Amino acid sequence: MVDKNIMRQFEVSDEQIDRVLTEALGPEILQGNMDAVVDDAIKNFSPGSVLTGTIIGRAGDDVVIEVGLKSEGLVSISEFDDPEEATTGRKVEVILEAVESDTGQVVLSKRKADRLRGWEKLVNSCSEGDMVTGRVMRKIKGGLLVDVGVPVFLPASQVDIRRPSDIGSFIGKEITANILKIDTERRNIVISRRRYLEDQRCVAKEKLFKEIQPGQIRKGVVKNIADFGAFVDLGGVDGLLHITDMSWGRIGHPSDMLRIDEEIEVMVLSVDLEREKIGLGLKQKSDSPWSQVLTKYPAGTRTRGTVVNIMSYGVFVKLEEGLEGLVHISEMSWTKRLNHPSEMVSLGEDVDVVVLGTNKEKQEISLGMKQAQDNPWTLISQKHPAGSVIEGRVRNLTNYGAFVEVEEGIDGLLHVSDMSWTRRITHPSEILKKGQTVKCMVLNVDQEKSRVGLGLKQLTEDPWERAIPEKYVPGQIVQGKVVKITTFGVFLELEPELEGLLHISELADHKVENPNDLLSMGQELEVKILRVDVEDRKIGLSLKRVRWAEEDAQGEQAASAPSRQLRGGLHGPGDLGSDLISYSVLSGSGPAEEPPVAEESEPPASPDESKPPAPADQTPQADAAPLPEESAQPLEPEDKPAADEPDTTDEAVTEPPESSPAEAADGDAPQQKDESSPSPE
Repeated sequence: MVDKNIMRQFEVSDEQIDRVLTEALGPEILQGNMDAVVDDAIKNFSPGSVLTGTIIGRAGDDVVIEVGLKSEGLVSISEFDDPEEATTGRKVEVILEAVESDTGQVVLSKRKADRLRGWEKLVNSCSEGDMVTGRVMRKIKGGLLVDVGVPVFLPASQVDIRRPSDIGSFIGKEITANILKIDTERRNIVISRRRYLEDQRCVAKEKLFKEIQPGQIRKGVVKNIADFGAFVDLGGVDGLLHITDMSWGRIGHPSDMLRIDEEIEVMVLSVDLEREKIGLGLKQKSDSPWSQVLTKYPAGTRTRGTVVNIMSYGVFVKLEEGLEGLVHISEMSWTKRLNHPSEMVSLGEDVDVVVLGTNKEKQEISLGMKQAQDNPWTLISQKHPAGSVIEGRVRNLTNYGAFVEVEEGIDGLLHVSDMSWTRRITHPSEILKKGQTVKCMVLNVDQEKSRVGLGLKQLTEDPWERAIPEKYVPGQIVQGKVVKITTFGVFLELEPELEGLLHISELADHKVENPNDLLSMGQELEVKILRVDVEDRKIGLSLKRVRWAEEDAQGEQAASAPSRQLRGGLHGPGDLGSDLISYSVLSGSGPAEEPPVAEESEPPASPDESKPPAPADQTPQADAAPLPEESAQPLEPEDKPAADEPDTTDEAVTEPPESSPAEAADGDAPQQKDESSPSPE
């Protein structure tokens, strides 16, 4: 209830009082409905309600806002999008968070009020699929937060058509996107910039493919860079600008020439409507340097270039922008043997070269570095002709020989076969050392192949021409030491650096499977020289023939010594068993009587009776030893009459009995006739 009498004391008219009360409390106050006014006021000032306040000033970094409560509220200046908007007297909407804080002040928030009003406006005015524009605020988990009146979520997969490597580059930028989803309960909105771009590109693509033609010059924006090239957006369609079409010169990586979002002019090289692919070129906007290469760089031209690339097989030298040639490793030096071009040149080094050849179709230029220098091989044959003697240092050793420095930068090959006339050398290190100074004879000079042949053994006379054939004669017995054993034979050292081969077939009379079974390393042997091959420089030896010679020598000694008595009744009178066969019968001096033969029907006679009588012209030997009965078997005489001699069947010959077991053991060896016995003839 309003007491107007009190108001009149201040000389205020009733009309003025009603106007002020209406503005402050509403028209209901004039009708006396104070309870409704109080209820509405209490309701408006509950926490979470949106109030309209007036800026009445600044307090440091805070803005003082009057909202009709007993005290003013403070709002941070950071909640204003534009600090210049926080001017005194301006009306702003805020949310009442608390009527009274711990410090007794009203707690207000302008940012929350703006979001609430923005959400209500967005929900009421937009739906899913509509286009919105906002500023990227910050990067959050899984994407970006975009302010379109209210904060909305932009997933990282929906930022662009091709997902960028760093989505943080969009922070602070204004973007346009389509609404994918609106969740009113959770007050969440998801947007997609990718869908917006695809819709725009689809329209632009149809228009572009109707207009584009090969050979056109078009502007585009670099959207992506890869190792093999760059993708350029021509306005609806991305074209590929390959790295080989960027420049006539050498490019290490497309990023050396281009940057993402850079606008460039390119030439359309090819258009594939079915596959919707476009090939672009950047270097085609200028003339190719290869068009005038034959005129500008004919064969034999001497020029200077820069080493731009080094490979194991050579180096690439840039003659001018877009024009490079290859210097093969074999064309880098006349004398140096290079394992890698980096031993002679380095990247960025300027070198003198000579054009050796040009292939315009393949865009290849062959260059040479050594041709720009004097060739030392043109004078080497004059300075060091074949037969001259040089002294040099051993620079390197290989399995097949040694390289000896003839002069600075020129090496000659001393092959292992030219190191010794007689010694078998398997590796040069057996007689030479790296760095050693040696004298050699120049054998040949090959100027075309840049080679010099050297010899060490040629400094001395070849012993195979005179010394060895004179000293070692076939049939001669010499002594040697086993120095090597192989599967096919044994090598014997006859003298220092001279060896002979004792073949496996010449080791023994029987078959030898392994020479190690008979001989050992270092063993001294006497061998016989079979042959001396001067052409093949070989000496053939034999061990078994030495043993044959020894056996022959023993046989000759046995023949010259008195012969031993042999058994069997073929010797002269007085020898063992000579009483069994008459000497006169064997010598043909007279006939012999046949001994009586006992008949089977008669009983066996006594030993005395069964003994045959002695011939009439022969007396029995008193000292003859009786033979055992079991050995009394007849033997045919060894010397029978020849076929052309007269038949002597009418003469009876008594055959001697078989020898005793003891004598049979001695009779295994071939029997020899006693030279002292008379011949049957």
